[in-house]
Amino acid sequence: MSRGGGWRAFEEPLRNFFGSGRFANSLSLVIVGAAFSTFAILRVVGWPGLVGALTTMVVLATVSFVARRGRHDSHGLLPISLIVFVGWCTISVFWSENPATTIASSLYQLAWAYLAIYLAMVRDTIQVVRVVGDVLRFLLAGSLALEVFSGLVASETVHYLGVSGTIAHFGPIQGIFGSRNALALISVIALVTFFVEWRTRSVTRGRAALSLPLAAISLALSRSPVAVAVIALVVVAALFLTLLRSIRDERRRFSVQVTLAVVSAVAAAAAWVLRDPIIGLLDARSMLNVRHALWIQIWDFSRQNPLVGWGWTGIWRGDEFPFSLINAYASTPQSNGLNAYLDVLLQLGWVGVLVFGVLVVLALGRSWLVASNKRSVIHTWTPLVLLALLATSATESVALVDYGWVLLVICTVNASQNMSWRSAVPGPSLPTRGPL
Repeated sequence: MSRGGGWRAFEEPLRNFFGSGRFANSLSLVIVGAAFSTFAILRVVGWPGLVGALTTMVVLATVSFVARRGRHDSHGLLPISLIVFVGWCTISVFWSENPATTIASSLYQLAWAYLAIYLAMVRDTIQVVRVVGDVLRFLLAGSLALEVFSGLVASETVHYLGVSGTIAHFGPIQGIFGSRNALALISVIALVTFFVEWRTRSVTRGRAALSLPLAAISLALSRSPVAVAVIALVVVAALFLTLLRSIRDERRRFSVQVTLAVVSAVAAAAAWVLRDPIIGLLDARSMLNVRHALWIQIWDFSRQNPLVGWGWTGIWRGDEFPFSLINAYASTPQSNGLNAYLDVLLQLGWVGVLVFGVLVVLALGRSWLVASNKRSVIHTWTPLVLLALLATSATESVALVDYGWVLLVICTVNASQNMSWRSAVPGPSLPTRGPL
């Protein structure tokens, strides 16, 4: 048998395996699980282990893409705002204070973005929701089990994961996610995901009946001041979407959209004016005092390079300038700016803030319009997750790295697929295919 003939004998089975829906679903579970577990992975195996896992996932995703070539229309798929933002992060190496760090951070960002694009391309929205739901069920249950073991069974702190065993006092707990605010955000995302699963009947009633209380208990035990505001925002947004989706007349729906936008702007202004009593009500003053001291330092250092920033790093390197000085002046060392928007300003300047702002506004606007105009409940997942992510990013730089960045890219690509001006431009036709 010739060498070419021997390869052809294996080519079709390999293509069928790596191009199958089962392989794509398994790899999707691994990608989402790794994204939400980066804190635990780093604590257990360190950066070499995480980078090795990330590299393996990128290779497998590439093989899967190749095996599935011709099945997906990439015409107009990637939003230009996403491409420009990632590109700006990458080219910041030319003026970065730490070029090697910027190169490594850009590769890390690109790897997660590539995996998120893979998820958005090979899985439709309901499949993405199911993958996220399955992962969060496992991780939240595992986190609660670990907290119960630490606080009630062994009565010992799990130092390498930061689990202090405070569940005996009803929290605050953090599970395997590194902080109570991270657990709170993930619990909110889980609540949205489990609710959409239940409404679309993509899981059994029994599973839905167990999943929703699991997320609610995790959220309550996190005792995060941020969670109260975020869950209130998500609930109000869900009610607004329910109202809009019940209106059949397009002209009336448009007038209601405008009214809701005005009401939202007035509510945001009122919240700003009443911020002091609201902060006191949420018992968030001590948390905001720490952040305020840090944000002042970020603002001061941002004014030294206002246009382009100090160069992209994503996660702060505490021993590198300017992060070492910021942490020294703020007195509390941090691994990020505790505000995604100020973090972008520090690292990428006002140009980066503008590009990032366009990215999130377009993603949220597109997904909101799709959710309010299309009948399926599945379309509400994207704007509600985006709202939770972007609201939390005002107190945590969650949207810039790891699971937050993966969710942001998935939601941005999904919104672009459903509503993009480039979809009106003729593209290459695809061959007819069967179910994936």
